[in-house]
Amino acid sequence: MFMLVNCSNCRTPLQLPPGGARSIRCAICQAVTQIGDHRNAPPPQHHAPMMQGPPPPPSPYNHAPPNPPPNPHGRKKAVIVGISYRFSRHELKGCLNDAKCMKYLLINKFQFPEASILMLTEEERDPYRIPTKQNMRMALYWLVQGCQPGDSLVFHYSGHGSRQRNYNGDEVDGYDETLCPLDFETQGMIVDDEINASIVRPLPHGVKLHAIIDACHSGTVLDLPFLCRMNRSGQYGWEDHRPRSGVWKGSNGGEVISFSGCDDDQTSADTSALSKITSTGAMTFCFIQAIERGHGTTYGTILTAMRAAIRDAGSSGGSLGDGAVTSLISMLLTGGSVSTGGLRQEPQLTACEPFDVYAKPFSL
Repeated sequence: MFMLVNCSNCRTPLQLPPGGARSIRCAICQAVTQIGDHRNAPPPQHHAPMMQGPPPPPSPYNHAPPNPPPNPHGRKKAVIVGISYRFSRHELKGCLNDAKCMKYLLINKFQFPEASILMLTEEERDPYRIPTKQNMRMALYWLVQGCQPGDSLVFHYSGHGSRQRNYNGDEVDGYDETLCPLDFETQGMIVDDEINASIVRPLPHGVKLHAIIDACHSGTVLDLPFLCRMNRSGQYGWEDHRPRSGVWKGSNGGEVISFSGCDDDQTSADTSALSKITSTGAMTFCFIQAIERGHGTTYGTILTAMRAAIRDAGSSGGSLGDGAVTSLISMLLTGGSVSTGGLRQEPQLTACEPFDVYAKPFSL
């Protein structure tokens, strides 16, 4: 059983390491909370003498590193979130398929251990794995908890994204980008500042994190300092998105690179645009297709392949290539070709530091 302690400053629930600790630093406000101060502990829970039914499942967030144990080449660890918002006016069609396809890709193409992949979808029976705001927060903390040099981390999100006015002046476009948990209408959205503080800034040297965000307004949803601005001929330059306040939004030495579905002022295609039968998100589909078709050698080849697939699909139609992952997508789509109907979105690439996108090898 894991233990939570409220931050002494902002009251955010903080997870204690399994071995205990005398103090813990909040990833959101950076305040240090002394564990011996019982005033910060959550109120005790009172239970009836006799508990009816089976005990609740153990939390998936109570271990770091995950099983199996680390190897000399580092661990691989992933959080995959797919939210369909079923039975609501916000319902999406393809996000659960996105999550399944991404899990299949990580296990079969990049050798991620299944035990080290945390899935959050509405189909999960474990209450800790329903993609609520609190569970998503805990999953992000779990992803980076105990990370060591050599580790490779992945965060994949497929669901609604939004943005809201920024008032502290640290956004180039004047807006904070957000992710929308299942319960966002009552609990609120997860803002890019929190995502950055949770999984970007804590990463030490030698740790690698890739984020794959299939959502609207997702271009800079990790708040990374640099954005790769690429034109249709594949020429690019890095835009400096560091806030004027001087606050560092990069990592603590680790490498963080994010692929996102569209620019901050764009909306990602509703998944029905990809198939009239069943669905998968345009960005997730094109990312997997780029890998399967041999375009995954560098970050530049992936980005150009994704952009070309989305740009050309409306006029020429896209077809699934050969390979196990795209065969899985074929099964989910119940057909061999995909008609995108003219998608209007441009996948983006952001990073902690600029680099040569056509020279840097891609690896997870």
